[in-house]
Amino acid sequence: MPKYQYHIFTCLNERAADDPKGSCRASGAKEIQDLFKKEVKARGLTQTVRANKAGCLDECASGPVVVIYPEGVWYSVKNKEDVLEIMNRHIEKGEIVTRLLIKE
Repeated sequence: MPKYQYHIFTCLNERAADDPKGSCRASGAKEIQDLFKKEVKARGLTQTVRANKAGCLDECASGPVVVIYPEGVWYSVKNKEDVLEIMNRHIEKGEIVTRLLIKE
């Protein structure tokens, strides 16, 4: 089994439409996860980077939520531009994208 340098976990949790917490899936998380998978493949990183699905990460208000390991960096990822910035800076250069960090 390959040892990956990065695991990109995207929360795909779904709640009822009337749930006050909302859910990452309702905020477009499936499209975000699909974009990460596409970018990993397009950049030839499938041996070193894995774009995974995750269940609830309990940060619903910040969704869609993405966590990157091994660092354990938590991002709020809203669109394609955010995905590309994470891929360009975090995955390819090892830089944290501070503007997308979920505040503690």
